[in-house]
Amino acid sequence: MIALPIVGVSAADLTLRSAELSPEQSVARVVGGADALVKSSYMDTAVYQSPDGTNYAPVGGYKDYNGSSRPSGELPSVASALPAGAQVLKDSSGYAKVRTTHGLLDTDLRELDTHSPLAAGLITLDRGRLPERAGEVIATKAFLKNSGYKVGSSVTPRGATSPYTVVGAYEVPSALVRDEIIAPPGTLLEPLGRALKASGAREVRGQDTYLVKVGGDGFTWNMVQAANTKGLIVVSRAVALDPPADSEVPLYRQEPKERFQNGETSTTETAILATVVGLAMLEICLLAGPAFAVGARRSRRQLGLVGANGGDRRHIRSIVLSGGLVIGAVAAVTGTVVGVALTVGLRPVLEEKIGNRFGGFDFRPLELGAIALLAVVTGLLSAIVPAITASRQTVLASLTGRRGVRRANRVLPVIGLLAVAGGAAIALYGTTSGMGATVVAGGSALAELGVVALTPVLVGLFGRLGRWLPLSPRLALRDAVRNRGRTAPAVAAVLAAVAGTVAVATYEHSRDIQNRHEYVADLPHGTGVLEARESDAYKDVPALRESLTKHLPVSLRVDVERLAVGDPSCDTYSTEPGCGRAEIITPKDQRCPLDGDAGARAAFTEEQMKGLRQDWRCRSTRHGIQRPVVVADEKLLTALAVTDPGSVSALKDGRAVSFDKRNVKDGKLTLRLVTDPQAAESSREKDGELPGEDRVLTVHQAPDTAESWGVELILPPAAAKAAGLTTVPYGSYFTLDGTLRTEQRQKLAGEIDRMGVDASLRIEEGYQGKDSLGLLALTVFAGLVTIGAAGIATGLAQADAEADLKTLAAVGAPPRVRRTLSGFQCGVVALMGVVLGSAAGILPAVGLRLTQRRELERLYTYGLDHGYTSSVDPLPYVPISVPWETLGGLLVVVPLGAALLAALVTRSSGALARRAAG
Repeated sequence: MIALPIVGVSAADLTLRSAELSPEQSVARVVGGADALVKSSYMDTAVYQSPDGTNYAPVGGYKDYNGSSRPSGELPSVASALPAGAQVLKDSSGYAKVRTTHGLLDTDLRELDTHSPLAAGLITLDRGRLPERAGEVIATKAFLKNSGYKVGSSVTPRGATSPYTVVGAYEVPSALVRDEIIAPPGTLLEPLGRALKASGAREVRGQDTYLVKVGGDGFTWNMVQAANTKGLIVVSRAVALDPPADSEVPLYRQEPKERFQNGETSTTETAILATVVGLAMLEICLLAGPAFAVGARRSRRQLGLVGANGGDRRHIRSIVLSGGLVIGAVAAVTGTVVGVALTVGLRPVLEEKIGNRFGGFDFRPLELGAIALLAVVTGLLSAIVPAITASRQTVLASLTGRRGVRRANRVLPVIGLLAVAGGAAIALYGTTSGMGATVVAGGSALAELGVVALTPVLVGLFGRLGRWLPLSPRLALRDAVRNRGRTAPAVAAVLAAVAGTVAVATYEHSRDIQNRHEYVADLPHGTGVLEARESDAYKDVPALRESLTKHLPVSLRVDVERLAVGDPSCDTYSTEPGCGRAEIITPKDQRCPLDGDAGARAAFTEEQMKGLRQDWRCRSTRHGIQRPVVVADEKLLTALAVTDPGSVSALKDGRAVSFDKRNVKDGKLTLRLVTDPQAAESSREKDGELPGEDRVLTVHQAPDTAESWGVELILPPAAAKAAGLTTVPYGSYFTLDGTLRTEQRQKLAGEIDRMGVDASLRIEEGYQGKDSLGLLALTVFAGLVTIGAAGIATGLAQADAEADLKTLAAVGAPPRVRRTLSGFQCGVVALMGVVLGSAAGILPAVGLRLTQRRELERLYTYGLDHGYTSSVDPLPYVPISVPWETLGGLLVVVPLGAALLAALVTRSSGALARRAAG
């Protein structure tokens, strides 16, 4: 019990420390064998950077920076930023989809001369060889695993005219899960870009970084600052190993260093960690304490002989405490050794799980020693109560086996009652004040400790139920009550474990109900949509539709198209030449005044903003805007469950249907065709009107009660054609005839993979609760702790009652009596602990939920007062619900299982022996 936590903590310490790389190791994985890595900041101005190159900002800050003009991505100033004679290695990277045995895989494409000494350390070759000529690539082990390929296979990026042969497998030490392939310079990205451009698809745009070796003292901080003046960012080995003082970093003089720091352990996190460690030690002590008591009880005759030969109580306590000290020391050594050995043996598995290769094993003797000392202290603390109890036994009682009469401690229950009242008050104060969940958690922990202190009294109260029980359970209950010294710690251990489980279960169950209430469906239940995710896949949409009808039980399929302005393969908001888009233009007098920039909103007072937020022009729709304009006929209304007769008639007559009345004025709606996206972006930044050609459409406005499911405008094909608009296939809405089976979904997914199309299939199936695997694990853990603690208490009870059991056997009692009594003793302890733990676990969950409710209501009120929230928005719903299924399993299954297990493992008969006199 003591060694197992030490195994986990020591293994975690060694794993985390080994995963932390030294500055030399970290920079080597970035710059390889070079002195520095140079890359563009993609800002058209000088920049300041942090010494490690992870943070940067334009000179003067972002406040005065205008990022409308961007460099092309080339780095013409790299050569001018380097000293004469510097060696430079270009590292280009891009992104594309690669055809695999399963379909398409998002893959990083990279061009790098892997034979160069400057690239040493960037990758680790696992098998095969490095690429030497055009048509050869190496791939990461993660890519080969996910794609189904192996060394020697041929891979083809989508759009490429010829395949590439995989000649080797490698890994990136700091990104083991990366899907990536590397080719010699000029053999992958440029040919693929030309092929994609020729086919009308989007080109692959690479990003270039440069590995630089300058010799001498390396790339110094002064050289880094000189490169910053040209808009370049540098990761330097020399700077990483000998960073400048904060006063020498212009970025930290311009903006506080704290702004760029994150991941620091806060005081609250430290307090929570200390609380968790303290409660864990308490749990171990509560479990291990009765185990020491069993040993002391079985050794009472030897301890009595010590007293008979002149030993006093101090000697008795020292003997028992020494046993705890020895066991703690053995657990410390064993746990630490096993934890270290497991980490060393499971290093590859741990590295794969973390996604990062260790720089080497980083043993911290002081930390491992502190963890081992924790085990020793825990063993010593666990033996304190048994040592005091054993020292109070008289010599005669120890030698004869008599337990004597012990008075109950009257101080401990008072302390426990005060702790419960104080903890509950603190938790209640945390729910009503602004101090938050930390205070609630602290108060709940204090109250739980108070319940632990009250356990002996509560166990005594359980004894009053014995009058209504049959003989065997009544004997077991009364035995537990009479011997509270061994019963109470075991019940407290069960209480602590069950309380944590019940708290988490109640909190998660309540959150699940809240999520179900807040769930917003994307479509009517049973309706789905299949759409191509990429704009350049519009030619593959007809094949997608046929696959949909072939593999799914479709009762209605509605094919929809989208508007195309310029190159139909462009993304909607692409600023590339030849691209464009169609946008719905809201009349100026029907635009929400709050939708402008921050300056426009600042012109209103809070009271005016509050009033405007209730204005119909400023109300947000429930589903937002997912698809502004779709081209379809009236059957789409059936799929979207829109039953408005006027909307159906309008689509049949060739008129468009609008679901947002802000866009319609006098029955007209304006579509603006933006053919110059760069000019449109510039105009948008200045809050001006978008340039473009308008198409004015006659539309029917659907009633406010009609749910559009994220569609603003349905344009019938005839109206699109009459307006001179170009449309291309986009996808299909559909409804199902019956229930969709997982086999059907898998067949469709496989067909789409074989087609090599990146498509999205969504079917509205209602709210789907989260996986309860974590909650199940907690319940199993609580059950194991319950069985373990109850088993320890049962063992101690058997040690106390061994003479009585032998007498029963001697007078002819059936063998099952021993088993039955043992089972009920274990079950009684388990049941008491589970009942008390279930009651104690409700408090923190209720406190945290009340805190969340108060915080959400505060935010809602603040939004109403300042005009950020509309009065039509629903009030926050934060329910508190008890998970009765989990409680039922803990209250019934766990005690029953503990009782049956104790009965099964108990011997039905013991060896007869002479009873001690007296």
